[in-house]
Amino acid sequence: MGKQSELLFEKAQKFIPGGVNSPVRAGKSVGMNPPFIAEAKGALIRDVDENEYIDYVGSWGPMILGHAHPEVVAAVEKRIAKGTSYGAPTELEVTMAETIVDMVPSIEMVRMVNSGTEATMSAIRLARGYTGRKKLIKFDGCYHGHADSLLVSAGSGVATLGIPGSPGVPDDLARHTISIPFNDIEAVNQAFDNYDPEIASVIVEPIPGNMGVVIPDKPFLRELRKVTREHGALLIFDEVISGFRVAPGGAQELYGILPDITCLGKIIGGGLPVGAYGGKKEIMMCMAPEGEIYQAGTLSGNPLAMAAGIATLEILKQGNLYTELEQKSDILFSGLENAARDADIQVVVNRVGSMGTLFFTAKPVSDFAAAKESNQVLFRKYYRSMLEQGIYLAPSPFEASFLSAAHTNEMIGKTIRSASKAFRSMLE
Repeated sequence: MGKQSELLFEKAQKFIPGGVNSPVRAGKSVGMNPPFIAEAKGALIRDVDENEYIDYVGSWGPMILGHAHPEVVAAVEKRIAKGTSYGAPTELEVTMAETIVDMVPSIEMVRMVNSGTEATMSAIRLARGYTGRKKLIKFDGCYHGHADSLLVSAGSGVATLGIPGSPGVPDDLARHTISIPFNDIEAVNQAFDNYDPEIASVIVEPIPGNMGVVIPDKPFLRELRKVTREHGALLIFDEVISGFRVAPGGAQELYGILPDITCLGKIIGGGLPVGAYGGKKEIMMCMAPEGEIYQAGTLSGNPLAMAAGIATLEILKQGNLYTELEQKSDILFSGLENAARDADIQVVVNRVGSMGTLFFTAKPVSDFAAAKESNQVLFRKYYRSMLEQGIYLAPSPFEASFLSAAHTNEMIGKTIRSASKAFRSMLE
C-alpha cells in the first residue's frame, strides 16, 4: 500500500475499532492493510496515493451504473440545495414506492428504511407479528445483516473473520433461529417436521452473494415457496444484493417465484444509504400506523437517497442494460476460468448475471460448506497480485465481484490478462 493509506490506517486505528467501519474492509483475511479511496468515476477508483484501480467491488453491489453516473449526480445536486432531510413525507418517497411496486413482481406495498440490515430486521418482525410465531429458518452462509436473530451461521464478514456467530446475541434469542444448509430441501422439511407450529418465516438470499455467489437449484426455491405455503409460514426473499442486479425485478423475476416479503437495498439508493421491505398489501398493512407492528426511522426515505435511487431505477427500467451486462460478465468470468485452466489452477466460477465469484477449489460450490473448502491461501495470493496490477477486488474469498455498465471491453481484457499473470505467479 501507499504511504498515505498506511498513515491513514494507522491513525484510523486510534479512533475506530480495527480502523474501519465495516470489518471486511480491514483486509485481515488477505494480510494487507486497505487502500483508502479518495474518488471514483465510472468503473475506476483512485486511492489517496493516486493509485488507480478497475473496481469490481462497486461499493459491494450498488454501483450498477458505475460511480458518479451523470444522471444520478445531477439528481442529487438538484435535491441537496433544497435540504437533506425533513423527517416528513415527500413526493419522492411516493415516486420511489410506485417505481418499486411497478418493477418487483411480488410487492404491492413498500416501506423505506436506511439499510439492508434494517430491511431484514423489520421484515422478520413483520413476519412474526403477522403469523404470531417466533421461530425463523435461515441458511448457512446467507448473510442478512447484523441484527441479533440473523448472525447465526452468517456469511459475509462473519465468515471472512472466522466468527461462528457473535458474542452479545443472547442464547434465548438465538434459539429461535434455525440455520440449515442452502440448497437442501430435505433439511427444510425436517425443520418444519420438528418445529412446524412455531415457524414464522423462512428468509433466504435467492441468489446468495455473501458466501461468494452460490447458484440456487430452481427446484429448491420452488419447494421453499411450496412448503411455506403449506405450513402457514411467510417466505422472505432477501434481495438486497440481487434486487435490480440480475433483472429489473430481481431474482424473483428471473426464477418466477414470488415471496411474501422482499427486502431491498443497495441499488435502490444509487449509492446512498438505503433499504426497503415490501410485500402483499394484506401483510404490509399490519405495520404501524395502519397496524400494531412498530418500525420507524428518522432518515427513512430521505430525499437524497430517493433522488439518487429514482434516477438509477429509471435507467434500469429501460431493460437493455441487462443484456449488455450479461455479455460483458460472460466474457469476464469465462476469461478468468480459462486463464486459470491454462495455468493449471483449479477454480470453480459461479455467476448469475453481473455478479460472480471465483472459488479456488475443484469441487462444485452449492452451499456454505463447499464454499469454505475454497483454498484461502491461493485466494490471498491472487488478491495481492491483482491489486498490485490495478484490479480492485473484495478482500475476502466469500464475496461477489460486480460488473457495472461502466466496465469497458478494454478493462475486462486487462482484468483477464492480470488474472493470467496472477495465476502463473501463484505456481512460482
